[in-house]
Amino acid sequence: MTYDNSPATHASMPLSAGDWELDPLHSAVNFTIRHLGIAKVRGRFADVQASLHVGETADAIKVGAEIALASIDTGNPDRDAHTRSADLLDVEKRPTMSFASTRVFGDGEEWSMEGDLTIGGVTRPVTLAVEFGGVVDSPADQRRHAGFEATGEIRRSDFGLDFGTGFLGDVVKVQLDMQFVEPQGQGG
Repeated sequence: MTYDNSPATHASMPLSAGDWELDPLHSAVNFTIRHLGIAKVRGRFADVQASLHVGETADAIKVGAEIALASIDTGNPDRDAHTRSADLLDVEKRPTMSFASTRVFGDGEEWSMEGDLTIGGVTRPVTLAVEFGGVVDSPADQRRHAGFEATGEIRRSDFGLDFGTGFLGDVVKVQLDMQFVEPQGQGG
């Protein structure tokens, strides 16, 4: 999700230094989890805040996100209400899930991002595979937009979320489709 000082990497990852803002209308945080070990339940989180700080080197890239767990949407209001309850996520005790990158590395379209994921006061390291979708000037707002897809897996049990054993799988697959807008006054 960033670039280093080599000319080839600059050419393949043309992001201006600065704080890029999330385009929430073109971003999504989705997940899948196994139910009864035989089928997948898919869902998303609707309330997502994210930041992308691009520095002069790869070491200066920082990505952060905060997700309101109460914004879960699996397409079934009764299931969502139960998932928010004290039986499962307990959003009263665990209102948010947050991520802070610790390292971003790669080249071209393929990158990796390591970071710390916190759910309910429990923090664990995670690694996401990141695909850089490119940068384009948007005709809608005349600003440059950059697109990324990040995928990975987390284990619920690593965060003390081991409810529903036998009904719900431990592994949660995550897919983030994120679009960021270049800082005002920048451009390439």
